[in-house]
Amino acid sequence: MTKLNILHFPDKRLRTKATDITVFDDELRQFIRDMFETMYAAPGIGLAATQVNYHKRLIVIDVSEDKNEQLCLINPVITHKEGIEVMQEGCLSVPGFYEDVERAESVTISAQDEHGKPFELTADDLLAVCIQHEIDHLDGKLFVDYLSPLKRNRIRKKLVRMDKERAEQTTQSNSL
Repeated sequence: MTKLNILHFPDKRLRTKATDITVFDDELRQFIRDMFETMYAAPGIGLAATQVNYHKRLIVIDVSEDKNEQLCLINPVITHKEGIEVMQEGCLSVPGFYEDVERAESVTISAQDEHGKPFELTADDLLAVCIQHEIDHLDGKLFVDYLSPLKRNRIRKKLVRMDKERAEQTTQSNSL
């Protein structure tokens, strides 16, 4: 398995709108395994393919505490939303930041599994929030887009500074 590189905000590639998956083969299934490995290692509870610079409509999720309830959603579409809930969200592409975001309390989605078989799923609570968060990624949207411009800009500046410092440390380590 391969651990994939997670893009960080404000990387413009995170704004790319993902396209549908049409080929369901062993290569796709291996990529899904790599996404789960990357998500668990990060650690996170959801990962959209866009976050690892693969711009196809693919999401992996596992909100269980013991990490044994893997959910793969290919070409997901929200078909119904109900209620409103505010939950604190974080994001592997916006590391270290958590903010309250308002989302639907319950969602029904249609999607395909790793073999292309269609299915429908109704989710609520954390799973519903996670699904909405990850589908946003596929549409080029980040949870920081729900924040005020001031908060979003503050987060962007901190992440740019952190990435710059990380790059400088890597350069210094390589030159030793």
